[in-house]
Amino acid sequence: MLALIDASNFYVSCERVFRPSLNGRPVVSLSNNDGCAIARSNEAKALGIKMGQPWHEIRHLEEEAGLIALSANFALYGDMSNRMMSIAAGLGPTQEIYSIDESFIGLDGVRGDLTKRSWAIRSRILQWTGIPCGIGIGPTKTLAKLANHIAKTADRKPGSYPECMATVCNLEALTPSDLDALFTATEVGEVWGVGRRIGQQLRDAGVNTVLDLTRLSPSMVRSRWGVVLERTVRELQGQPCIGLEDAPPPKQQIACTRSFGQPVTELPDLIEAISEFASRAAEKLRRQSSVAGQILVFAHTSPFRPGPRFSKSVVVPLRRPTDDSRLLVQSAVVGVRQIYQSGYRLSKAGVMLMDLSSETVKQCELDLEPIDTRDRSKLMMTMDALNSRFGRGTVHVGSASRQRAPSDWSMRQERLTPQYTTRWSDMPVARA
Repeated sequence: MLALIDASNFYVSCERVFRPSLNGRPVVSLSNNDGCAIARSNEAKALGIKMGQPWHEIRHLEEEAGLIALSANFALYGDMSNRMMSIAAGLGPTQEIYSIDESFIGLDGVRGDLTKRSWAIRSRILQWTGIPCGIGIGPTKTLAKLANHIAKTADRKPGSYPECMATVCNLEALTPSDLDALFTATEVGEVWGVGRRIGQQLRDAGVNTVLDLTRLSPSMVRSRWGVVLERTVRELQGQPCIGLEDAPPPKQQIACTRSFGQPVTELPDLIEAISEFASRAAEKLRRQSSVAGQILVFAHTSPFRPGPRFSKSVVVPLRRPTDDSRLLVQSAVVGVRQIYQSGYRLSKAGVMLMDLSSETVKQCELDLEPIDTRDRSKLMMTMDALNSRFGRGTVHVGSASRQRAPSDWSMRQERLTPQYTTRWSDMPVARA
C-alpha cells in the first residue's frame, strides 16, 4: 500500500501561513522575472486564471477582481517543504519525496485504520506548518495519485463515500461498486501519465473515463500506445509497476539557466551571470556525489523582442572530471568568451554539466603538461556549508562577485515577500 501526500496550492499556501489576510482572496505566485502564474489559489482559479498564464494577460484582474500577485519566494517554499516532508514521513516506514509539494509514503507493515492515521498526519501537518494537504491511498503509485485527485474533488463526485471525504481518500476501503462509480465519474485525462495528446487519442477511441481505461487489455494498449501507457493500465488494475525510490537516482545532466531581469549586452555582466550559474550547478553536482567531464554554455536573445537575433552554445571538455567550483567556473568563462559577440541584447543564458559520473571513479592519464591536482574537496564542503547556513552567495568564486546591487542580469522580483524562515532580518516578530 502507498499514500501520496500533496500540498494544496503549495506556493500560495506558504504565503498565507505568514499573511493570513490573503485567506479567501485570489492569489497567484509568479515565475522567474514575474513572467507567468505558477501557483493559484482556488479563488484565482475561479477567476479563470490558467496555470502558466502570462502576467500581462491577467494583470487587469488586480483592479477588477482584487487579484494579488506575488513573486516566487523559493527560499521560503523550499524550507516549508522540508518541514512538511519531515512530518509526512511519520505516516509510514518509507518515503519518496516526489516534488517540492508531493511525497509518496510506503505503508507496508503499518497496522490499524489507514484512513484515520492519514487524517491524523494531515491534521499534524496543518497544525505544525499551516499547510493544507490531501492524501490518497492505493495499492500502486498511479492509484495513490488518482486517490489524491479524487480526495480533492470528492464533493463533485456522485454518492457519499466516508473513505473519500475531501482531502483524504482510501481506495482500498471502498466496495467494488463504489470504486466503479468513482472511476466512472473521473475523466481519463486525470490519470497520472495520461497527457493531453494520449488523452485525446483515448477519447477518440471511446475511452472517456478511468473505468474505461482500467478495463482495457494491457497487451492491446502496449501495441497501440506503447509500454508507458501499458504500465499505467496495469497500475490502475492494481499491479505495481513503479517502485518507491527512497532516494532519487543521480541526474545524468545538471543545468542552471535563467532569464535576465534586464537584457545583457556587455561581456563582464555575462561572465558574472555564467559564473553564478556554474557555481550553483556545481553545488548540485556535489550534492549527488558526482563529477562532470564536460560543461555546456549557451546564451541567446529573446525570440519575442525586436532586434538582431543571437543564439550560440559551446561544449568545453574538462581535463579531468571534477566537482571543483573554481575549475567549473573557469571552464564556463572560457566558453562564454568563445561565444560572446557584441551588439546583441541577450535575454537568457545558462550552463549544463554533462558526462557525469560517480566521484569515486578515478581516471588516470598521461599528462604532457603540468596540471593542478590539489584536492579541494574540503574547501568545497566548507563553502557549501557556509552557503547553506548563511544564505546562497555568502561565499562564491571571484568572477561571480556582484559589482552592482542588484546586478543588471538579476531576476526581476518586484513583488517578493520576506524570507520569513531562512533570514534572521525577515523573521516575524510577535508583539504584545
